[in-house]
Amino acid sequence: MKMIEAIIQPSKLEAVKEALNEVEVVRLTISDVQGFGRQKGHTEIYRGHEYTVNLLRKVKLQIAVNDEFVEPTVQAIIKAGRTGEEGKVGDGKIFIMPLEDCIRIRTGERGSEAI
Repeated sequence: MKMIEAIIQPSKLEAVKEALNEVEVVRLTISDVQGFGRQKGHTEIYRGHEYTVNLLRKVKLQIAVNDEFVEPTVQAIIKAGRTGEEGKVGDGKIFIMPLEDCIRIRTGERGSEAI
């Protein structure tokens, strides 16, 4: 089992959800997050004053999957989350971590059956 965390552009969320649905990944958690990487923020003008916004809005997906779903999940996120053919700075990141256990609270099932 693996835990996949993906940080993507908010504008790509619906496309990523559709792509995940196509590969039969239908359970995920979505959070609004802020951060920066290579983009390092940007400058805006508000009421005539210039200020720097260094934390950019992103969306974080958390997806627990069995091992056979790891690669289809990753490829779906890349395909739908990338800007254009080559992608652009700020498209996001995907992290894959081992998942030691999973427990369904309702039934007490453990492991891959709980996912």
